[in-house]
Formats: sequence, structure tokens, C-alpha cells
Amino acid sequence: MFRRRPADSGEDLLVRLGWLTARARELAETQRSRVELAVALQRGMLPRDLPRFPGARLAVRYEPANHGLNVGGDWYDAFPLPGGQMGMSIGDVQGHNIEAAAFMGQVRVALRALASVTGDPGELLGRTNDLLLSLGADLFATCTFLRLDPAAGTLEYARAGHIPHIWATADGHSGIDDGEGGPPLGVLSGIDYPTTRRRLTTSGVFVLLTDGVVEGPSLHLDDGLDQVTRLAGITAVAGLDVDALATAVMKMAATVGHEDDAAVLVVGHDGGPARPTAEE
Repeated sequence: MFRRRPADSGEDLLVRLGWLTARARELAETQRSRVELAVALQRGMLPRDLPRFPGARLAVRYEPANHGLNVGGDWYDAFPLPGGQMGMSIGDVQGHNIEAAAFMGQVRVALRALASVTGDPGELLGRTNDLLLSLGADLFATCTFLRLDPAAGTLEYARAGHIPHIWATADGHSGIDDGEGGPPLGVLSGIDYPTTRRRLTTSGVFVLLTDGVVEGPSLHLDDGLDQVTRLAGITAVAGLDVDALATAVMKMAATVGHEDDAAVLVVGHDGGPARPTAEE
């Protein structure tokens, strides 16, 4: 017959409970340290300050997803280009881990570097796509890149699988960008990304964002974009500050129903008395 194992004494149970508690605390501290490291890595790859441009105003809001190790790869960027022009990008890397955050840094740096050798946004995305593929990474990224000339009142942009940006003007017009885009970066080689060109003939705003702001289980993408369009329209007509618009848009991220990276880049620009029209 099998002998029954003697029951643990109360003292043994207390010792075991104390060990388990200490182990849980150790794991929690390790997890917290890893999250802090991942968030620091992510934030360290984003620009510390936004440049200033005559005839334009910029505002950003950014909230990383840091639930557990659920740290993603959303980014924003703005930097000067030759001739007083502005380069701006916003994007989202597939995945929610440290690798996604590191890949985000590679994409942002590649866009900056290649923007110095090509002025066309579509060509820039094509070259960046080929560069990422040559690195053999298993990740991909969606992205929008804009080139704005505030003095000339011209805007050129290209989109790689990213959600469209929002525009609004002081004369009461607003909408969701309908320019043609291409596939995400890092998926297919030899892709031609179309460039859309607009002439800005009156003052207004652009809102660039990532899907963590406007899409989730509790908010459909179309509804989220419509809400941003209304906010942008009010801001443009009333001449409100771009910082206030960026804050209002970012508040939507709390309503989407999940924890994800969220980035917003708002651009206010000066212009003439009419609505932006597409150039042929």
C-alpha cells in the first residue's frame, strides 16, 4: 500500500508562501525594468524638439503602449529640407515589442537620410522600401511622408499603406485625404509610390495620425476619421492653436477600446483666400 505523504506544517507553508511572494516581486521588478527600457528605447528614437518654420506651426502628441511588453513602433518626425521646405513623416511598425521599436528607428533614419538625395515623396518611399528589404528584416511599416513649402503654398506627399491624413481650411472646407497610396514598406520590392501634389491657397491645418488614435473595438476607423475631420474644421475656421487640436485628437485614443501606440502630428499653415485644389 502507498503511504500518504505527511501534510505540510504551518511553518512550511509560511516559508513556501514567503518564497513565492519574493519571487513574484522579483519578476514584477524585472518586468517593470524591461518595460521602462523598451519605452526609453522607443522615446529615444523620436525627435526631442520640433523645428520652427516660417509660415507653419507644428504640434505633436505621443503615447506609447506599455501594457506588459506591448511596446509598439509608432513614430513621427519633422525636419528642414533645402529651400525652406519641410519634411514630415508619421508611421506604424508591425508588432508590439522591442524589435518593432528598434525597426521604427531604422525606418525614421532611412527616411531622413534619403530625403537629402531625392525631393519626390513617392521616390523617397520607394528607395526606403528597397533599403529595408535589403536589410532582410521580417517586419514592415506603414508610413506617410509629406514635403511642405510654406512660402510657395505647395504640398507633396506619398503614402505606404498608412491611414489617410485630415485637412481643413479657414474658409470652412475639410476632408479626408483621397490621394492614391501604395503597399506598406518592407513587403514588396520595386514598388512605385505615387506622389500627390496640392496647392494651398488658404490657411488651414493638416492632421497626421496613427491608427491607435482612431481605430479599435470601440471605434470604427471611418467614425474616428470623421471625428478628427470635425475637430480640424473647427480649429481651422476659428483660428485655434494647433496644440489644442493635437490634444483634442489624442484624447480619442482613450475611446478606441484597446491599448496601442498613438501618435498625432498637426501642421498649421498660412495661405491665400481659396480652397486647396489638386494639381494635374
